[in-house]
Amino acid sequence: MAVYNSAMNMAHSERDVKAHILDTAQGIMGQRGFSAVGLNELLKAADVPKGSFYHYFASKEAFGVALLERYFSHYMAGLNELLSNPNGTAVSRLMDYWQRWVDTQAGSDLHSRCLVVKLGAEVSDLSEDMRQVLEQGTAQLLARLTGEIALAQSQGDISKTVAPEELASALYQMWLGASMLAKVTQTKAPLESALAATKRLMSED
Repeated sequence: MAVYNSAMNMAHSERDVKAHILDTAQGIMGQRGFSAVGLNELLKAADVPKGSFYHYFASKEAFGVALLERYFSHYMAGLNELLSNPNGTAVSRLMDYWQRWVDTQAGSDLHSRCLVVKLGAEVSDLSEDMRQVLEQGTAQLLARLTGEIALAQSQGDISKTVAPEELASALYQMWLGASMLAKVTQTKAPLESALAATKRLMSED
């Protein structure tokens, strides 16, 4: 039993160190991007030796893949929790999601910043593996939004003139663009405009 417990503790410790490296990286890279952050800077911020990095990740690219996979895993868990709330309607839950987007992307918490916005264009040109994670992650997100929009349409709260997958895609693309413009202008005005446009789109007869 002692050997089993020791092995379990070691497994937990390794997961904790790996998660700590990824968590530290998300904050830094959410602010500065992928290429601009060197491994030495990252490892210093995480306070782990270089050997620890290569114990968990074969390369910086493999690390980037793990970072994006973890990001989408956490993002989807939060989205599913939000959209599974039994209180309110599908439309109200969707509007809560978009409002949360405004709050997180305009806020100062770097861990809440959208990595699709920050890293998408950069890493898609650098790594096919990272691009695929981005593609798969955004496809999952769009599928979840599509399902909620379809539910809202069935409840009579959103017009059925537009297919749910088309509306989900249009809204998501608008919000990605608004997030980019919010970075350029250093204001949340583009996000607030996106929120107003989303309300109109989801209430049109």
